Amino acid sequence: MKMLGRQLGAARRAAGLSQPALAAALNVNDETIASIEQGRRRLKLDIAERCDELLDTKGTLAAGVTNLPEIDQFPLWVEEYMDQEKVAVTLSWYDAMVVPGLLQTEAYARTVLQNRVPAYEAEELETMLRLRLDRQEILKRKCPPTLSFVVWEPALLLHIGTEEIRREQMRYLREVAELPFVSLQVLPLDSPLHAGVAGPFAILETPDHQTLAYTESQRGSQLVSDPERVSRLARKYAMLRTQALNIQYSKGLLDRLLGEQ
Repeated sequence: MKMLGRQLGAARRAAGLSQPALAAALNVNDETIASIEQGRRRLKLDIAERCDELLDTKGTLAAGVTNLPEIDQFPLWVEEYMDQEKVAVTLSWYDAMVVPGLLQTEAYARTVLQNRVPAYEAEELETMLRLRLDRQEILKRKCPPTLSFVVWEPALLLHIGTEEIRREQMRYLREVAELPFVSLQVLPLDSPLHAGVAGPFAILETPDHQTLAYTESQRGSQLVSDPERVSRLARKYAMLRTQALNIQYSKGLLDRLLGEQ
């Protein structure tokens, strides 16, 4: 994605246009062009085709978008996180609003992605769904990582999709909770303490024992490598584990939720 952005920038400069001038010709915001050229935003096919006409690049940009590797549809820091996630030694994940992506069933994941605003295009949604499910391969590794999840109870109570989708998701969580390398804890809704009110995040340990963190918010995602910031998130996660139900009580809560459906 970054390479395609550089190609757009080079073609724009060769045509003697500034970023604002190209943005005006395309009827988009100046920031849109800047973000694409910096690799922070994906170049969409319709814009690529119009750029090819305006910049006389003879279909090069459109061809680049069409043949863009799936992994390159994400910002670089997301790609780096996903690469590290595949080989992680340990992974700790806190989520508040939905079931963690690594534990989502296909039907549940599709419903979550369909709730995105602005909505994904049909083809884009299928790509995002496939990529999310592919990430779950780490659960099937010959030597899987040590996985710890803390999920706030509202994520389990939220009626995402149909009742059958929710029930299937709860059953799958209960099955995963029995895996020997997985620790699944629920932070109950009535807990007076909550160290994760600032939002979801994940912490992973790489094969060379570097610790990285990843955060998501309404404004986007961020890979965190600064030791001090990673340490703060690690301390939050440690506190969340003490505030959450232990593993056995969390399994019991899942059993009760399944019995109530």
